[in-house]
Amino acid sequence: MESRPLRYFVAVAEELNFARAAERLGISPPPLSRAVRRLESDLGATLFERTTHRVALTPAGEVLLREARIALDALEAAGRRARRAAAPQTGLVLAMKADGDAGLLEPVLERFAADPAAVPVTVRLCDLREAPALLRRGEVDVALTHEPYDRTGLDSETLASETRVAAVAAGHPLAARTRLALDDLGLGRREGDLEQYIDEVRREGQDLAQLLTRVALGELIAVLPASVIRSYPRPGVAYRLLVDASPVVLTIAWPQQSRSRATAALVRAATDVAAERAAAAATARTGHGPAAGMQPVGR
Repeated sequence: MESRPLRYFVAVAEELNFARAAERLGISPPPLSRAVRRLESDLGATLFERTTHRVALTPAGEVLLREARIALDALEAAGRRARRAAAPQTGLVLAMKADGDAGLLEPVLERFAADPAAVPVTVRLCDLREAPALLRRGEVDVALTHEPYDRTGLDSETLASETRVAAVAAGHPLAARTRLALDDLGLGRREGDLEQYIDEVRREGQDLAQLLTRVALGELIAVLPASVIRSYPRPGVAYRLLVDASPVVLTIAWPQQSRSRATAALVRAATDVAAERAAAAATARTGHGPAAGMQPVGR
């Protein structure tokens, strides 16, 4: 199946109007209509229900829309990766959210630089949920991202599991306590409640420094990974352990079809550094070696 009929179909499926889809594609409606009918004939399935007043997807059309988007994205991603591979001085592009590396980025890049397969690495900062899509579109080679996320077409390794803390204003009544529970923040114990709350705070569109300024002013309470305490100590902000919140799990992810030696070396450097850091932390806690209950790092 060629890509052009799929692009035509997707345009109509998203617009649900042949005239608007034709305008979007830069063609006239009659050839667009003929192309869609040929596609339906080739597939032996009706993709649209057409009346004089509306166009709607059939069940077969809904399935094809989902699969066509994946296929077209994969084609575009393959083209991007090929162009980047052909470019001079090809390196790796790593996507991550600012301060979303649990303090691992610098030691990982230092370890990677010593590997024979090392190449220059460019860090692309992005929104927390954006990295997996950048990988699938071929815009980046590897990403540091937090679970949960859509793993379609991706491989990954777990690097770190962090407890969560609540960031509250130093003068807030909750700051007088050393440990908090989700109920103290007005959140239920279901994982969806916490993730929804975190997403609502993130939709403010601010970076972490700005967010913590609003916390210090008493405008909101933020739920953050515990590693933020080291990076952003603030006299006006109190960090309190959330005892019943699920951990923040950091992974390194890359496209399943990747055969890059450099990508493999970067993943290896990340997992090695993460494992060493986890072992050192366990030793510091117990004084005699890794704790038996230590959460494993993916290998």
